[in-house]
Amino acid sequence: MLTTYELRWFYFGQVPPEIQSWFEHECLVQPLQPPEVREDFYLYCPQSEFLGIKLRQERLEVKWRKAELGVVCFSNSVEGKLEKWGKWLCSDPTRESFHLKQVANHSTWVGVKKVRYSQLYQVSSTGSLQPVGDNESVHNGCRVELTHLKIREMAWWTLAFEATGDEVCLMDNLRITARKAFHTNPRWKFSTVNSYAYPCWLAAVCQKK
Repeated sequence: MLTTYELRWFYFGQVPPEIQSWFEHECLVQPLQPPEVREDFYLYCPQSEFLGIKLRQERLEVKWRKAELGVVCFSNSVEGKLEKWGKWLCSDPTRESFHLKQVANHSTWVGVKKVRYSQLYQVSSTGSLQPVGDNESVHNGCRVELTHLKIREMAWWTLAFEATGDEVCLMDNLRITARKAFHTNPRWKFSTVNSYAYPCWLAAVCQKK
């Protein structure tokens, strides 16, 4: 099981140009590298915002919220709800299970199209950050992502930080990376009212239909 500290915000509509520009210049080391484009299918579990189950590229991912860690603040305009999650990954070497076509037409599974920009950072014991590639092995690190979302023909976007590594280092890994990202003001208010994880967002979107 992988344990992570996560901080995330969701907003309705297209990514504002100033946010896209800020992310590319302050978070991405190689802004011109193409984003990841994919469609994930989430199992809709009403009133279970502590549990997330999705199919991603022929792999089943299960996430369980282990703790709510309160509100973290990085400036007068940036604060959000920090959460501790556990993640299990399950794949089938026979390739007989976990196909998207098996769930695509089931009403309990919700498709979410994603265009995802992300950067992984390695956090040293002295608190310095080193950008690394997605295929590199990182012991203590944090990923920052900006993702364009499309669900039921509606556009949304999300900004997130996901810290991994030794459990005693997770808070520092996230804080150091977030401070680096927010060292310039993106001219956007990231507030706690918009800060929650995917299960909560899915519940809110699906209940509106």
